Amino acid sequence: MSKLPVSPETLEAAYGPHLQYPGGKHLQSGLEIDRLVKTHCCFCGQQCGIQLKVAGEQVVGFEPWEDFPFNRGMLCPKGIKRYLQGGHPGRLTSALQRDPQSPGGFRGLEYDTAIARTAEAISKIQAEHGDAAFGILSGASLTSEKAYLMGKFARVCLRTPHIDYNGRLCMVSAGAANKKAFGVDRGANPWSDILGADLIWISGANVAECAPITTHYVWQAREQGARVIVVDPRVTPLARTCDLFLPIKPGRDAALFNGILHLMIENDWLDHDFIQQHTVGFEDLAKSVKDWTPQRTAQVTGLSQKLVCQAAEWWGTASTSFLMHARGIEHHSHGVQNVLGAINIVLASGRIGREFCGYSTITGQANGQGGREHGQKCDQLPGGRDIANPEHREYVAGVWGVTPEQLPGPGVDAYELFRKIDAGEIKGLLTMCFNPKVSLPDSEFVARCLDKLDFYVAIDFFLNETAQHADIVLPGSLQEEDDGVVCSSEGRVIRIIKAIEPPGDARQDWRLIQDLAAALTRPHGFQFTSPREIFEELRIASRGGVADYSGITYEKIEANYGVFWPCPGEDHPGTPRLFEPGSWNSVAKGCGPFFFPDGKARFQLVTYGPPQEDVDEEYPLILTTGRVISQFLSGTQTRRIGPLNDMAPHPYVEVHPQLASRLGLVDGEPVLVESRRATIELAVKVVNTIRPDTVFVPYHWAGRESINRVTNSAQDPISKIPEYKACAVRLRRPNHGS
Repeated sequence: MSKLPVSPETLEAAYGPHLQYPGGKHLQSGLEIDRLVKTHCCFCGQQCGIQLKVAGEQVVGFEPWEDFPFNRGMLCPKGIKRYLQGGHPGRLTSALQRDPQSPGGFRGLEYDTAIARTAEAISKIQAEHGDAAFGILSGASLTSEKAYLMGKFARVCLRTPHIDYNGRLCMVSAGAANKKAFGVDRGANPWSDILGADLIWISGANVAECAPITTHYVWQAREQGARVIVVDPRVTPLARTCDLFLPIKPGRDAALFNGILHLMIENDWLDHDFIQQHTVGFEDLAKSVKDWTPQRTAQVTGLSQKLVCQAAEWWGTASTSFLMHARGIEHHSHGVQNVLGAINIVLASGRIGREFCGYSTITGQANGQGGREHGQKCDQLPGGRDIANPEHREYVAGVWGVTPEQLPGPGVDAYELFRKIDAGEIKGLLTMCFNPKVSLPDSEFVARCLDKLDFYVAIDFFLNETAQHADIVLPGSLQEEDDGVVCSSEGRVIRIIKAIEPPGDARQDWRLIQDLAAALTRPHGFQFTSPREIFEELRIASRGGVADYSGITYEKIEANYGVFWPCPGEDHPGTPRLFEPGSWNSVAKGCGPFFFPDGKARFQLVTYGPPQEDVDEEYPLILTTGRVISQFLSGTQTRRIGPLNDMAPHPYVEVHPQLASRLGLVDGEPVLVESRRATIELAVKVVNTIRPDTVFVPYHWAGRESINRVTNSAQDPISKIPEYKACAVRLRRPNHGS
């Protein structure tokens, strides 16, 4: 059983997170460097260009990369301090084996022995319980080459359907909605289109802290006369400078978009020509929003009628516009419905597929886009192909040298995978670049599931909180220790350039996977000698799919500062802006710009429903979660970087002054945040920037500080994304004297 070998306190003392600060070689005055390496930040989906300063085999600092067109040298605090991961005292440089008798709960293990023991354990589980008894959870910050290889490894080598990835916690609601409406899962426009928009609408996206360079685009547009609408339960930093702020009640976004569309129809703020020529389903949709009057919309959303009407008028009468959203509308049990509501008002306006008129989802993770395009998602094959589609299966099977019958069918999402562990159906697990014990909701359930595993192997470069349960830990690589490509929020495929070699016995992740395949005596298809070789196969595997990379080469990326997919031929320039009139795609084949056989976009009926767990007398407050600028996702990296952690060393709970007064809460003092699942003690932060019926907690911390002990595991029925942004809680002052 994969239980913690020693106490959490002992593990933390041995493996951290310990803090790394600049010193020694890092940014030392007058230090001579060997080279500057042009690459990209390892964190969010903006993928800002950066130049890493390298001395020997250590990244010691950075320089701005001002030529890269997206960020022009600008970086957020995380990008500036990312180099401090290298040479970190907590970095895993050798394999580890669980050993409760060792002081830190693990002992070092020779690399080949670790691979052999892992292969032996996998083989034993699959021989006794079937191929599907072993599961894989991978990461959306991996390069596309690694993501591709992980999907292939699961389906060809392990022959298991059970692979999913932490992009399940990111933009899968947007992806599902985009497929339903447009036939393709990608943001429609490059960020440069923001600059010429008359109106920018941002829903559920704290861009100033989660995607800071995007804020610069918005501010540039404002300088040129654009108006900005921000919809959020909190007055985020961007909301403080916007033209119209809508403090919506969490989880009510579908109602707002239905109400906006109602007013667009009532006032004839529609592009009838676009609707007639390029869409289907509008008449039925118009009937469905007939009852979404300003009065009803205001009542459901918690907004005033005046704000609803003002937002509708600005949107409806704009000449150009750009609508963006992120997890704030997606992390819900009806996240797909929320996103479809946003898309409906974009299509009704006709402002898509042309310059300065667009729609995009802000990707949360470094390769959130590419990570699902090429095979880590439980129901998707490379090129964005459907694993249940016989033609798609036949094509990819041919590339992989197997028969379609040998490929397993669809698997289950990341959270359902843990339910299968709990039920005893999955006995073994491999994770890479994923920390589900911190990232998933109702995390105490996740921890109990980890304890039930017969065997668990983790691949990572730090011993994160989930890996502490592992039987074997294999030391993986940092982003700067490997080559490859990733795909940014814009749909721009860019190069990651290796700056240094992994230290000690650490290995590039693709080498680890191939070594496992060899040890399992299933090396066929896993004998690549470089990421470039993997990418060349990925190009072939994606050919003809909606996410077609076949015309993209490493050289083409470097010559053009990236290439936007789809790019179906080496003479094709790529596609920065989707859905332009007269554009060709592999599905419509000239019939129209959208990725359906008739080339037309689909309006979708949007059904409103409250959060799965709404407030009541016992739990009268809505909890919503999110990020802070200095931390990233589960904090595996940023909680180890001293200057970043110092900016936000602990979580807190934001409460409105009215709520604080009513409950007798004092700024800085502790309070208990309680849900039906767990209780967590946090410091109170009294702010005027949140609704009085809502509390906010950032989610980057582990153990007793993890808010995901409290969150609800309810999922969207289509995307299977968890409902992080709304659950019922109560606040109570602790009684430490009793």
